[in-house]
Amino acid sequence: MLAQKTRYALRALLYLAEADHGRSVQVADIAATQQVPRKYLELILLDLKKAGMVTSRRGPGGGYVLARKPAEISFAEVIRLMDGPLALVPCASLNFYARCGDCHDEATCAIRRVMAQVRTEADRILSGTTLADAAAIETLAA
Repeated sequence: MLAQKTRYALRALLYLAEADHGRSVQVADIAATQQVPRKYLELILLDLKKAGMVTSRRGPGGGYVLARKPAEISFAEVIRLMDGPLALVPCASLNFYARCGDCHDEATCAIRRVMAQVRTEADRILSGTTLADAAAIETLAA
């Protein structure tokens, strides 16, 4: 399940993706339109900024903008940044692997094999879905 922080991050990024290209958006605007607590959003935007997904501008007309094109930011990248691994169990993760403490034999563990398939499919879908793709879906629905 996605953490609330991750959903807020995706909503904020989608809002920026749908904003006029290059136009800075103030935190208050994002918070109000996306119904995200402003202080919490500020922390999320700092994480996104450190990861190189957004940049900020100070002063009049300042705010946040995407640092990369919407087609270059995948859902998988955002989820991994905010939530960690896509895998449901640590032994099935490619980027955050850890051995399960109660596992008797990873090589024959059916749970690990099934969860690795789930991770692979989730990664395929989430890596193949960008902010541009999601913004297009929202535009079609409107």
